[in-house]
Amino acid sequence: MTILQQLAEHAAYRCAEAKKVISEEELKRQAYSLPKGTFAFENALKKPGLSFICECKKASPSKGVIAEEFPYLQIAKEYEAAGADCISVLTEPKWFLGSDRYLREIAAEVSIPIIRKDFTVEPYMIYEAKVMGASAVLLICSILTPEQLQQYLAICEELGLSALVETHDEAEAAMALEAGARLIGVNNRNLKDFTVDTENSRRLRNEIPKGVLFVSESGIRDVCDIRAVKRMGADAVLIGETLMRAADKRRTLEELRNA
Repeated sequence: MTILQQLAEHAAYRCAEAKKVISEEELKRQAYSLPKGTFAFENALKKPGLSFICECKKASPSKGVIAEEFPYLQIAKEYEAAGADCISVLTEPKWFLGSDRYLREIAAEVSIPIIRKDFTVEPYMIYEAKVMGASAVLLICSILTPEQLQQYLAICEELGLSALVETHDEAEAAMALEAGARLIGVNNRNLKDFTVDTENSRRLRNEIPKGVLFVSESGIRDVCDIRAVKRMGADAVLIGETLMRAADKRRTLEELRNA
């Protein structure tokens, strides 16, 4: 079983445990009782130039613990002050040491849109994201069927949540487009073996029509990488480990934004 399959299986287990506390019917009621979202996440990425999605991430399966000290609220505020367009918050607890609490607290403290970065395997997790205060969810083609992807996109549409549909190859890009995704990410990290190839975004760029927002994810380390992403015509870039390891996150982000 790949790490991705383990992540998806554990997400299903987490859903089952969460339903013992709050039923899906009750959580769905809570989500739909909130004001409909304005698709703030995708709208923030529509501005001219390259947009930046900055990640709050304590650990990862490939790198282990990245940030021993994890003042997540301070990090999120630094990102906002440095001009981040959106923030990605890891809520997966086992491999990424994330927490739903991180997202709720960050959402209450910053004004820019937040995506819940997790392994969405059930509608329950979309309702959770809405109730937590997220503006977007991550939908990974590798762990969803085409029918699930369409269903989850429809739920997001009803709730006013943006959906970043993550792909890794041509078949997944076609699946995302067929489902009607408006925001497609190309992950430069292969989630089956966690190798990184930043050329993956360039290879798949021509598969994504210009009218669909295009995000390059993972493996972005420095100014040279940012310039390469801009040249390929990406609308946005998601940066995690580089910022999490930076001693001065605000300065590092400002340098990348000014590339």
